[in-house]
Amino acid sequence: MPSEGRCWETLQALRSSDKGRLCYDRDWLLRGEDVLQECMSLPKLSSYSGWVVDHVLPHIQKNEPPSETSGSSVSTSALDQPSSVPRSPLRNPAFSPVSSATSNGTKDKQESPHTEPMVLQSPRGMKVEGCIRMYELVHRMKGAEGLRQWQEEQEKKVRALSEMASEQLKRFDERKELKHHKEFQDLREVMEKSSREALGQQEKLKAEHRHRAKILNLKLREAEQQRLKQEEQERLRKEEGQARLRSLYALQEEVLHLSQQLDSTDQHRGLLQVDLSAFRTRGNQLCGLVSGIIRATSENGFPTAEDQAAAEGALQEMRDLLSDLHQEISRACEEKRRRDEEEARRKRQGSQMQQRPEAHKESPVPSQGPGAKPNEDLQVKVQDSTMQWYQQLQEASSRCVLAFEGLSNSKDSQAKKIKMDLQKAATIPVSQISTIAGSKLKEIFDKIHSLLSGKPVQSGGRSVSVTLNPQGLDFVQYKLAEKFVKQGEEEVASHHEAAFPIAVVASGIWELHPRVGDLILAHLHKKCPYSVPFYPAFKEGMALEDYQRMLGYQVKDSKVEQQDNFLKRMSGMIRLYAAIIQLRWPYGNRQETHPHGLNHGWRWLAQILNMEPLSDVTATLLFDFLEVCGNALMKQYQVQFWKMILLIKEDYFPRIEAITSSGQMGSFIRLKQFLERCNSRSSSSSVYMSVPISQFTPLPFPLGNHSFLYL
Repeated sequence: MPSEGRCWETLQALRSSDKGRLCYDRDWLLRGEDVLQECMSLPKLSSYSGWVVDHVLPHIQKNEPPSETSGSSVSTSALDQPSSVPRSPLRNPAFSPVSSATSNGTKDKQESPHTEPMVLQSPRGMKVEGCIRMYELVHRMKGAEGLRQWQEEQEKKVRALSEMASEQLKRFDERKELKHHKEFQDLREVMEKSSREALGQQEKLKAEHRHRAKILNLKLREAEQQRLKQEEQERLRKEEGQARLRSLYALQEEVLHLSQQLDSTDQHRGLLQVDLSAFRTRGNQLCGLVSGIIRATSENGFPTAEDQAAAEGALQEMRDLLSDLHQEISRACEEKRRRDEEEARRKRQGSQMQQRPEAHKESPVPSQGPGAKPNEDLQVKVQDSTMQWYQQLQEASSRCVLAFEGLSNSKDSQAKKIKMDLQKAATIPVSQISTIAGSKLKEIFDKIHSLLSGKPVQSGGRSVSVTLNPQGLDFVQYKLAEKFVKQGEEEVASHHEAAFPIAVVASGIWELHPRVGDLILAHLHKKCPYSVPFYPAFKEGMALEDYQRMLGYQVKDSKVEQQDNFLKRMSGMIRLYAAIIQLRWPYGNRQETHPHGLNHGWRWLAQILNMEPLSDVTATLLFDFLEVCGNALMKQYQVQFWKMILLIKEDYFPRIEAITSSGQMGSFIRLKQFLERCNSRSSSSSVYMSVPISQFTPLPFPLGNHSFLYL
């Protein structure tokens, strides 16, 4: 359309006009600037104008061409007259060098599509303003350059420090890694060295093992051959041993039969007035010798030819002894017949008999035969009073068993429970007695005393009392006494020092409950007849196992216990007995006498020394008894004790040595060393040990009857 063409032409003309070429800032309202303020305000000099006038203008004037100088002088009058036409500073020639010089620093400002409008001034003013603007621009550029250089220096320093830290970290990591590598290398070298050594040692051990294996194979073949040879020899030896053992049993049976024949001759003692004790003593010794041989062979396996020869010799001696006894009896009968005839003849001479009545009362002493022994022989049987006391204790024990027979054999579950609780309440405290003294021992004593007194006690978490059953007290007393003796048989036998705490509790219970003490003695005498002392005799028709049980041996499944175990049990019970007779309960009544004191120990020692010794048994009992209560006996009897020690050393000890075989020297040597220590360490004994036996005139004692020991 024609109108549209004219419109574009109009717009093009407006754009080419002076106002159309002006640059407008569309954002002046957003910045809040007052655009018209510059047009309305008077021109002002910048704060840098003075410095520009003094420093910049002189240099510009020197470099300005004369035409410009004259032109500037002509226009000096119009310096302060602003032009009404605004001009851009970019079109002023005075700013062109600055614009070209600072094109890089002010690129962002030149790229702006709009420039600030300026008020046209005179050439000199414009030059001054341009210099001011140029100075500000240079100052900003120098500041920016200085800031940039400072930033670059700081960045360099930071990079240097970072690189230095990085290098140091690398060096640290390298040193650490080097150290780890070195340690690992050292460890690997050590491991390789140890591995090489182990391999070398292993090779060496393999070589030694192969060498030893060859030697062992040779030895194994030799041992196998030797084993076969020994098995054959052992079979032959067993056959011979069994034959010898059967022969020994037959010899023992015959010896015991001959011993019974010797005992049966007691009827001739009162009739013929002949002392036959020497024959019986020797017969008992021979029986003991054969029994000892059989015990030794039962321990060692089978008897040897020497054992069989010794048993045959003992049998032959027993036969000779019996023959000598019969001859002695025959001679005694003949002598008695001759005395009777003489007495009849003397009766016929009545007148002479009345004048000399005493002559008829005396009878000539018969001469001893070749088999007779001097009166120095000791007894074999225990005294009648002691035997009666032993039987009374055993009868009291039997009556006690009968008293609680109903409780023991009851089938009622309640009665069985009561019996079990009472047994635990009686035996467990005794088992808890140890060498620890003090309140623990007193607590055990009080618990046992309360149980025997009928008071309830705690056992197994339940309250127990003897009043729960009418037979409870008898049962508890019997079981308590049995447990005390069992502790001596087991605990004291293994730990000798345990004899004293057990004995002090038993002594205190004995003092408050005498029946328990009698039952303790009954159990002790039954398990250890040597504590009476009592040597049971073999009776006709008695089984050999029963006889061994009477001697104190334990027989299980027709096998007799070892001699060492037997002696160990006997030793424990004798030690307990020796501790009981000298100790009293410290919290009891001291004014009352000991219920079974040292006088009973002295009596036991006297009787054991007046009886023939038994091989291996007597030496053990004497050593254990004297070691436990010898000091108490010495303080009580003083001189008499040292006389007794002297008697054992010079008279009784040789008798023990005479019946002790080479395999039974242990107890003999212990007793010998004990007597030697007594002789060397006791200052009070030195006076009496140096005096011969014959010089003890106040208390003479013949070898056959140690009467001084009975006080």
